[in-house]
Amino acid sequence: MKKIGIFAVLVLVSGIFAVSGLSAVQSAMNSLCVGLRDMLPVAAMLMIILAGVIYAAGQMMGAETRARANVWATAALTGALIAILIAVVAPSVLNMIYDGNSTTNSVKC
Repeated sequence: MKKIGIFAVLVLVSGIFAVSGLSAVQSAMNSLCVGLRDMLPVAAMLMIILAGVIYAAGQMMGAETRARANVWATAALTGALIAILIAVVAPSVLNMIYDGNSTTNSVKC
């Protein structure tokens, strides 16, 4: 009987900590969404500029280096496009994943 009482107290205490843990998850989701929204467009623009610099520098080199520079520039452009796609789609996806029934659980992004 004593073990059941201790177990019941532990369950109640863990429930209290779970409520505070949910607010931490909401805060982390908000931080993730704001970070994605703020950082990814800047990173995408820098990757586009980097792709142009790599392509231009590669055109002044030999044939093998020129081919390698074209691959690197294409990879940078592809990364920039993916970053822009993530920046546009991520807020709505995060809102769908973490869409609570109450207004306090929704991610504000």
